[in-house]
Amino acid sequence: MLVAVYDIKNCGPRHRFVANGRLVHNSDSVNLQNLPSRTANAGKIKKAIKAPPGYVVIDSDSSQIEARTLAWLAGQQDLVDAFEQKQDVYRIMASHIYGVAPDQITKEQRFIGKSTVLGCGYGVGHKKLQLFLKTGAGVVVDDAEAKRIVDTYRRTYYCIPELWKTADVALSMLAAHMPMVVDRQNIVKAMPGVGLTLPNGTHIQYPGLRQERRDDGTLRWVYDSRGQVIDIYGGKSVENFCQGIARCIVAEQMLRIAKRYKVVLTVHDAVACVAPEAQVEEAVKYVEECMSWRPAWAKTLPLACEVGWGASYGDC
Repeated sequence: MLVAVYDIKNCGPRHRFVANGRLVHNSDSVNLQNLPSRTANAGKIKKAIKAPPGYVVIDSDSSQIEARTLAWLAGQQDLVDAFEQKQDVYRIMASHIYGVAPDQITKEQRFIGKSTVLGCGYGVGHKKLQLFLKTGAGVVVDDAEAKRIVDTYRRTYYCIPELWKTADVALSMLAAHMPMVVDRQNIVKAMPGVGLTLPNGTHIQYPGLRQERRDDGTLRWVYDSRGQVIDIYGGKSVENFCQGIARCIVAEQMLRIAKRYKVVLTVHDAVACVAPEAQVEEAVKYVEECMSWRPAWAKTLPLACEVGWGASYGDC
């Protein structure tokens, strides 16, 4: 987890966004995901991004798409059902953590439940959860409590850790040039010489995938990327293809929106378009339909979205 402090270094025609000494983004222009939203200048730049006269900006965000996709890929049906039924999954998680009914969960407890659902899905340990809680809302928990929370998540949604284990096996199969299906929906496949295939025909590669021995004698999987040796393990691989699939879905939804309204920008899992002011109600309904649309290969994936509109991007 990176702290929310970014140093911007100008490298000729490009800008390098560095956090904790690590490069997190390269950009030739403005990086829209880093526009300030919680400082003294919160919203000012976003409000400067305005629709043309007679038009409005409609911003739609695919709600919790990574957590939903992860539960679906892992076959964690109770969590999939909770998403599909529009239940508050953060309260449910907090209920498991604290042993009280969901309607008795406090605001802080719900935040911890939210942080757990969003932060523990890819195999993070208690130290990273502690950092996530502290930087997210100043919530401090000790080592024992953080370990208990992580263990509760893994025990409650046991199919997700099983997916990490399967992804670990998939790395071995890729290295051995043998194919296998990775997820419970049979859409992510480890293909020798190709990598992990995604349902839109793209794939994730780990060039030079191999095992290396650590100083303590244990083995780790690594691959080569841009001249660096990168660690890879089951949870990280799950993160890679889960995010890839989420992006496949949002991209298809964006193309559906673009059939009627001009898409002007995307940030993570959000899509913004412009529509005539006179058509705003119709346009919002259409965008909601598009962002809730499921591809043929994901008919049981529980999707949802949030839509806002205004004269500027900030007003959404």
